[in-house]
Amino acid sequence: MRLTGADILVECLLEQGVDTIFGFPGGAVLNIYDSLYKYQDRIRHILTSHEQGAAHAADGYARASGKVGVCIATSGPGATNLVTGIATAYMDSVPMVAITGNVASNLLGKDSFQEVDIAGITMPITKHNYVVRDVNLLADTVRKAFKIAREGRPGPVLIDIPKDVTAQYAEYERQVPESSDEFEICDQAVAKALELINESKKPMIYAGGGVTASNAANELYELAVKIQSPVTLSLMGMGSFPSTHELYTGMVGMHGTKVSNLAVTQCDLLLAIGARFSDRVVSKLERFAPNAKILHIDIDEAEVNKNVLTEHHIIGDVKAVLSKINQGIQTVDRTEWLNYIKELKEKYNVKSPQTGLTPEFVLNRIYKLTGGDAIIATEVGQHQIWTAQYYKFTKPRSFISSGGLGTMGFGLGASIGASLACPDKRVINIAGDGSFRM
Repeated sequence: MRLTGADILVECLLEQGVDTIFGFPGGAVLNIYDSLYKYQDRIRHILTSHEQGAAHAADGYARASGKVGVCIATSGPGATNLVTGIATAYMDSVPMVAITGNVASNLLGKDSFQEVDIAGITMPITKHNYVVRDVNLLADTVRKAFKIAREGRPGPVLIDIPKDVTAQYAEYERQVPESSDEFEICDQAVAKALELINESKKPMIYAGGGVTASNAANELYELAVKIQSPVTLSLMGMGSFPSTHELYTGMVGMHGTKVSNLAVTQCDLLLAIGARFSDRVVSKLERFAPNAKILHIDIDEAEVNKNVLTEHHIIGDVKAVLSKINQGIQTVDRTEWLNYIKELKEKYNVKSPQTGLTPEFVLNRIYKLTGGDAIIATEVGQHQIWTAQYYKFTKPRSFISSGGLGTMGFGLGASIGASLACPDKRVINIAGDGSFRM
């Protein structure tokens, strides 16, 4: 059938399973908004007060649901207002498609009113971006954008569309979304990993946001229990392993527990799973896990040996890799190691007063009042760290926060997006006084 570019765009969003889009209208996207109005019974538009809020809401929607979040903005300042939100999603590997309008094709490159090279601006903070100058290429471009956003290490993709392209007509044929490409996992790499694990007397698991992105929480749990390994998490890994479990030692790094940091120092094998070795985790490279061989499992080869040198690594989907590893685990007595961890917990775990408005008391009360079943979003600051330390996260996608970019003002928009993604869940945003003003 023959449709306008704007209608083709909305049809492609529906193809990809999009039911919600966050944005703010403007002249360059008016044709798209006319189409959104026509399709309002199939896709809802959430009007935000600022484009940055739209990006954060799309981010929160994606983190809570596991689907690709979508936001839209007009040209010029509307597009540039998305930049911080796109960068936030990029740093935390969140699947997002940002759609921007631009001036008509014949006005591009002429310093036209509200013209900006948003593709150039966002190149360092997107997995890929497109400028669509031919309406006949629009449908395939949208499909490619969603495929890139969700596959491999997830992240944001931007599509910039000149206004005249949204008004032009082209043939459109509905397609079923392509299935995700599967990583081939090297059996020899898995065998080497099993050798390291089965020989280890003092293993330590360090898991990050890649576990959640891969929906591999069950496989992580199975591995930890099978090898009787303590588990520490990065900020983005919160919820991928239950913090109520006896094997959990708390976060690691500058905001981590003394138990986790001592355990990482003493372990003989550190299994880094879906995690990057950020400066907030590693600090001084020469002192990080000095007694350990490091086994790194990640879908992004660029993260391997970037900050910390590894003994061995496996590139692939975390869920698939852990499924293979779990099949070859041998029973090893690690009682002495677990007793050491237990002694550390008894010695160093802080017991705060259970009365008064201490951060621990307040967060424990929130946990009890919600039954631990809420989605907790945070802004950025000390309250963010207290939340990660004291709230008992037991499920994936229950903690939403800006970790990599540290974006103050993120939490409100993200919590709105999360509540729309999961209407049956209670969503709570915890903010500091500075972030609250943003």
